[in-house]
Amino acid sequence: MKIVCVGGGPAGLYFGLLMKRLNAAHDVTVVERNRPYDTFGWGVVFSDATMDNMRQWDAESAATIQQAFNHWDDIELRFKGRTLRSGGHGFVGIGRKKLLNILQARCEEVGVKLVFEREVESDAEFPDADLLIACDGINSRLRTRHASTFQPEIVTRPNRFIWLGTKRLFDAFTFDFQRTEHGWFQAHIYKFDADTSTFIVECPEHVWRAHALDRADTDASIAFCERLFADTLQGEKLLSNARHLRGSAWLNFQRVACAQWWLHNPQGAYVALMGDAVHTAHFAIGSGTKLALEDAIELTRQFRDLGDTVEHIPQALQQWQETRRVEALRLQNAAWNAMEWFEVCGERYCDHLAPEQFMYSLLTRSQRISHENLRLRDKAWLEGYERWFAARAGVERSADQPAVPPMFTPFTVRSMTLKNRVVVSPMAQYSCTDGVPGPYHLVHLGARALGGAALICAEMTCTSPDARITPGCPGLWNDEQGEAWKAIVDWVHANSDAKIAMQLGHAGAKGSTRRAWDGIDLPLPADGPEPNWPLISASPQQYLAGVSPFSRAMTREDMDRVREDFVAATRRATAAGFDWLELHCAHGYLLSSFLSPLTNRREDDYGGPLENRLRYPLEVFRAVREAWPAHLPMSVRISAHDWVPGGNTPAEAVDIARAFKAAGADVMDVSSGQVSKDEHVTFGRMFQTPFADRVRQEAGIATMAVGAISEADHVNSIVAAGRADLCAVARPHLANPAWTLLEAAKIGFTEIAWPKQYLAAKRQLESNLAREKAAAAPGSRP
Repeated sequence: MKIVCVGGGPAGLYFGLLMKRLNAAHDVTVVERNRPYDTFGWGVVFSDATMDNMRQWDAESAATIQQAFNHWDDIELRFKGRTLRSGGHGFVGIGRKKLLNILQARCEEVGVKLVFEREVESDAEFPDADLLIACDGINSRLRTRHASTFQPEIVTRPNRFIWLGTKRLFDAFTFDFQRTEHGWFQAHIYKFDADTSTFIVECPEHVWRAHALDRADTDASIAFCERLFADTLQGEKLLSNARHLRGSAWLNFQRVACAQWWLHNPQGAYVALMGDAVHTAHFAIGSGTKLALEDAIELTRQFRDLGDTVEHIPQALQQWQETRRVEALRLQNAAWNAMEWFEVCGERYCDHLAPEQFMYSLLTRSQRISHENLRLRDKAWLEGYERWFAARAGVERSADQPAVPPMFTPFTVRSMTLKNRVVVSPMAQYSCTDGVPGPYHLVHLGARALGGAALICAEMTCTSPDARITPGCPGLWNDEQGEAWKAIVDWVHANSDAKIAMQLGHAGAKGSTRRAWDGIDLPLPADGPEPNWPLISASPQQYLAGVSPFSRAMTREDMDRVREDFVAATRRATAAGFDWLELHCAHGYLLSSFLSPLTNRREDDYGGPLENRLRYPLEVFRAVREAWPAHLPMSVRISAHDWVPGGNTPAEAVDIARAFKAAGADVMDVSSGQVSKDEHVTFGRMFQTPFADRVRQEAGIATMAVGAISEADHVNSIVAAGRADLCAVARPHLANPAWTLLEAAKIGFTEIAWPKQYLAAKRQLESNLAREKAAAAPGSRP
């Protein structure tokens, strides 16, 4: 094959090298626009795993790279006059020039042709090529030429950064945060050769402009950074090697993701994007070079396995794209999380978190490193942090006692202290008759009260018959229902140390539907035994287009009646002895329909801007708060993101939370979605936790995180980082009422109290799990 790599970065050089090694008969050329020693940036970072992969594919270049590596295990944080350090992180760094020179020399050894100082505008310049690898960087001209096929999504991020170097050497990957009168700057610092360190300075756009750095040349920018980080530089200068580039030395990161990675051009050549041309990963986790090298390895692997002749090119490219897409997306998502953390840390974390918690948040910013992963990396540091966190929660431990995991620390709100941070989410059961909870609900909620969670939430309970979602939903509109709830509450209090919460809500336009197992969201059958009832909401709407009945807009009379229904239900919840009350303002139900612009199209004082859309939900909340005992807590569940253009976003969620906090809310239960069937949700592990995090930091109110939280590691990570104060766990608790007890045993926390009737099972479970862990340990005998 005749192969041309357009771009002489790591991707192009390494792919050219590997394909020439695979088959010496291949005609391979690498074309680079710059001179051999011109390169942007100072050092690059990638993982030990990538290095292991490289050794398998070209031991010679790997050995040379290994000799040039700088390896370090520690991460050091400099923040608010403190220096904190954690080990076991295993980074390797190398100068970008050094890496390229090693790959250039190795390419020449195996017969790859290197062409420098040639600009390539089009793939048509190589009409005799069989395969063109477009690895011409983030501003790829070849990608732009075929943008309609490659379908790139390019997002320019708001922070500004300048990539510098220094002769000051650092023995850890160092993060330095400095506050100015206009905001925070952060530096990412690491040594990459015997006498030089990379020094990347980053800040938000508004901070950059406030310091007039938008009008500063490179020398003035460097001088500013030297003054700002003088204590860290200790007299050393900052250096730039980007003077050959046009424009400002301060850049905005661009996130690139392409729908299609390759094509067959009119000249008959196959063109494939590689490295930054097809996907970028933010420097916050240092995976850009890793992505490029592993792109090259995987495509070479496909040619090795399928055949490295022209007829095999399309199959190899398709298999390569399908294989690499998953791993690339995983890394991009982790890099995105880390990037967003640095973009918002000044406003969200720097001023609010103590250095210890800030360090934990920094280490777990990408969500790839979890609580237990930190224990593997640096057990002493994590246990020290756990002790610090527990002490802040009021738990003091002696040196000979094991640390308490964050999820098992208490949490106090108003007069109530929850024994741990786990909440059983409200989970609709649709199993009532005339709104009266029966023996089923006693078993359902009672079992979970025995299962170790601190707070058990009853499912959404309706304030009137027309407030129900289905005929099977529970209510609190009459005394019979109140007495039935009281029996359940009394049982929970008598037989467990869990608290129990009532969630009050009104279905609005999503009411009068069948039970979930009979057809979720479908209206009741016209000929069924249970008739449909009229629906009300903020504005006329049809939840399922062409299927659901239309709701009508609430009148002022309706608002008064519904508000009083909530107040009456609150009084019954008080009489029943509930410990906690939650107002349901999420998921497109009645109060949510006022909050979202997707469902509120009113033209009176209750529609339009958010201030107006908040008016009625706040009116109901204030009336309920006044009726609810002052010493007991109240939370509000909201949809922090409608996941539909034109709907509420996390920014509005912060404003909504601030308004409820001012009205007396103690905790925001932060969910998302289910407001419109047009939603496009980005699901994933702990996918809604960032919303709870943002609300907590920016609105200054305690939050409850929900959504895809399924193991102790998740809860510990969320709580320890201060992303939320409580974690509501739903489906795992449906599958196992004793989920909290099981997770405690899995992580070896044996101090959690079990029901005395179950103590024999506790000992057996803990022993079995200990044996399984020992058997799985490295070096154990089969």
